[in-house]
Amino acid sequence: MSERTANRGGPVLLGVRHHGPGSARAVRAALEQCRPAAVLIEGPPEADELVPLAAQEGMRPPVALLAHAQDDPGRAAFWPLAEFSPEWGAMRWALAHGVPVRFIDLPAAHSLARGDDEETADDRETADDQETADEATGGQEARSGAEVRIDPIGVLAEAAGYDDPERWWEDVIEHRGSGGAGADALAPFAALAEAMGALRETYGDGGHDRDPVREAHMRLRLRAARREFGNDVAVVCGAWHVPALARRTTMTADRQLLKGLPKVKTAVTWVPWTHRRLARRSGYGAGIASPGWYGHLFSAPDRPVERWLTKVAGLLREEDYAVSSAHVIEAVRLAEGLATVRGRPLAGLTELDDAVRAVMGDGTDAPSSLIHDRLVVGEVLGKVPEDAPAVPLQQDIDRSRRTLRLKPEALERELELDLRKETDAGRSRLLHRLRLLGIPWGEPTRSRGSTGTFRETWRLRWEPELSVRVAEAGIWGTTVLSAATAKAASEAAGAAGLAEVTALAERCLLAELPDALPVVMQALSDRAALDADVGHLAQALPALVRSVRYGDVRGTDAAALREVATGLAERVFVGLPPACLGLDADGAAEMRGHLDATHQAVGLLGQPESERQAGGKQLRARWAGMLRAVSERDAVPGLLRGRATRLLLDDGELGDGGAERLMGLALSPGTPPTEAAGWIEGFAGGGDGGMLLVHDARLLALVDGWLTGVPDAAFTDVLPLLRRTFAEYESGVRRTLGELVRRGPATAPRHPAGDAPDAAVPGFGPGLDRDRAAAVLPTLRMLLGIGQHGFDDEQPDPSRPADPSRRADPSRPADDLTGART
Repeated sequence: MSERTANRGGPVLLGVRHHGPGSARAVRAALEQCRPAAVLIEGPPEADELVPLAAQEGMRPPVALLAHAQDDPGRAAFWPLAEFSPEWGAMRWALAHGVPVRFIDLPAAHSLARGDDEETADDRETADDQETADEATGGQEARSGAEVRIDPIGVLAEAAGYDDPERWWEDVIEHRGSGGAGADALAPFAALAEAMGALRETYGDGGHDRDPVREAHMRLRLRAARREFGNDVAVVCGAWHVPALARRTTMTADRQLLKGLPKVKTAVTWVPWTHRRLARRSGYGAGIASPGWYGHLFSAPDRPVERWLTKVAGLLREEDYAVSSAHVIEAVRLAEGLATVRGRPLAGLTELDDAVRAVMGDGTDAPSSLIHDRLVVGEVLGKVPEDAPAVPLQQDIDRSRRTLRLKPEALERELELDLRKETDAGRSRLLHRLRLLGIPWGEPTRSRGSTGTFRETWRLRWEPELSVRVAEAGIWGTTVLSAATAKAASEAAGAAGLAEVTALAERCLLAELPDALPVVMQALSDRAALDADVGHLAQALPALVRSVRYGDVRGTDAAALREVATGLAERVFVGLPPACLGLDADGAAEMRGHLDATHQAVGLLGQPESERQAGGKQLRARWAGMLRAVSERDAVPGLLRGRATRLLLDDGELGDGGAERLMGLALSPGTPPTEAAGWIEGFAGGGDGGMLLVHDARLLALVDGWLTGVPDAAFTDVLPLLRRTFAEYESGVRRTLGELVRRGPATAPRHPAGDAPDAAVPGFGPGLDRDRAAAVLPTLRMLLGIGQHGFDDEQPDPSRPADPSRRADPSRPADDLTGART
């Protein structure tokens, strides 16, 4: 077999690992020596026409051949290639020397129909790490938990006395510097072919029961190439397949194995790939553990240890680690010393990690995760030429992103958008439309700055699988706008629940799909008319109100949405009071969420703006009436009565002493302690509940008086509820409350609004002392970064006593300290 593999008079079989720098260098050295008339590569034959694109300047690995079924784009397969992949090196060598290239693996038309080659994109996301055997065979077989497959690399490593197959392969193959020269260029392939031949004689197909079909097709393609180019051809394939290709079989037997295979129409193109997707832990069966490290070994064959540790030092300095040149020198010495002690030809990642930990990490693993993510794996994103074949939808996406200056990147980054700017508004539309199509290039996230509706924050990251999603979404249309419109209309027709349709309406407004909105609105009206569940209605209302608000902000006509939202709110108002009766603890907690969501929605929907002012006030008034009905009904759980009271208080709907009256009733001796504790949780729960008690002495006194009167037998029942309520307060608020309770009742209660001026809070005067207030203006101007604004004449005169006549008149409109309207 070794004679046949290396013999100049017959096909040269170069068995490789599909992603390995040593294999790639060895392949190029072998091709330089043999100078074949044609190069055959393991891969889908449908990609033969795409080979010339690999020579273009716009092609930058890592890239992948993507094949998908035309009638079902979700059935797709990838053949990834990195710069250090032997197949890529063979292809580039052939293109540089004008040598024809042919792919010889089983056609994608058959493998996709059988579902036995690469996993689909969805399967790839959830696949478990596969056996190292796949690294030698290409990893392009389907996996089954019931199959038992040998690990050829593991068997050879064990025979050589290694306990780690990865380390054995690196020492024997990947750490080879030049890959051989002259007559020795073919020696590694002959030795590997002989080893694989022994394994195949012992284990047969090794549990890879689909390999015989693939190998039969490879032999047929090899025979065809020999008829076309003669015996002077080179074959680059997984080392596991070399014995099968060298074995003598008849053409009839090989064709018999291929007879009756299912077939589908396929499309093939190049797509960008990433180092992270080359990693084995991503689910790629032929993946490697350290694509960034392998890329470094390929690009820096001379002094790789020194260059790698220099990269590590640069990365750590960027992250504010104190790393000097002396650290690099000492780490190099330690890594090389460890390699010598362990009998390795070159320091590998294990030795380098140990050296970094000891020298640069001060004996800790702190920098290890950073180095692994940024260097060992890396986030390199490939690039394909613009004239590569693509579905029309992909072409429209590319045109749009170039116009909007959006660049696909492998590294995750945040993008802040100001929707008042035309370019940012276009970016927002594109990203929202892609999300609706199931192409999550970007995910919206909470902005760290403004929370206004004119700003959006996106987290962007381009994943190779999105190319498959684009192909799948191509069934909806040839442009992003038409495809998103068609899919939105289809989802509206098939939506099962009201909340689902309201969320879709929100997405249509964000994506600005005017042609889809009428269809969605009709579906929304139909669902709303048929759904009588108050919980469903309350759950759907916030998204619908947000849609109205987005329509206002983005200049979209949202009148129909506002009408539906108002009608939905009215139905919630009618249905909520009876829905709050007789609920258990879990039901009350869920209904509390509906109360809060509806309250917020009514606040947005009923904002008194322009011609909607009267209607907005009426809506809020009806909502306030519903809250009063809930807060005063004894059959409603205390949690909901307390929450309704709090919402009324926040909106100023209770008047003087209203909150004290309702709290006094809820905390009266006749109320069960657990019910009273639930009332307190609803009223004073949340992060701002503590501040309410801090600033309202009467409410705090009522809570304190009730709590001290809880019977001992009931205290253990109410304690968990109270702990849950007060645990939400900030530590400073809890400390202040404790101090207020320790000091006891205030010497004078706060005066409610409308009381006589002489009923003042201790420490506060009856009016505004303008001279004292103006004294802080210089400091405020400095902190806020504002100009003088005519405040100079407001500077107080220390020698002049305060003038009571200059104090604020409560009957005047609210003015600022300068007399200008706020």
